[in-house]
Amino acid sequence: QVQLVESGGGLVQPGGSLRLSCAASGLPFSVYAMSWHRQAPGKERELVASIASANGITNYVNSVKGRFTISRDNAKNTVYLQMNSLKPEDTAVYSCKADPPFPTGRSYWGQGTQVTVSS
Repeated sequence: QVQLVESGGGLVQPGGSLRLSCAASGLPFSVYAMSWHRQAPGKERELVASIASANGITNYVNSVKGRFTISRDNAKNTVYLQMNSLKPEDTAVYSCKADPPFPTGRSYWGQGTQVTVSS
């Protein structure tokens, strides 16, 4: 029933931009914290950015600060990741995650979208 569907990935040149979208359904989106994670081949999954449900406070891993922006549109049940000044090391599968307001709830993951930064 719950679905998180990412889109917007693709192949871009270094220095280019992409905007990822994650459309959620089947859950009370507005009360879930949302985040973007990425995983490159042979590497552990890394938290890239998060945005709180209530106050919208955002956090970023240091490597993307100043380049990436996470945002959410509760009316559209969608979270975005605007990625600028992309670097080859940003290449990874990017997945969105929904975390419930209560510890007893479960989290949900999207299927992921591939981002490749290459010349």
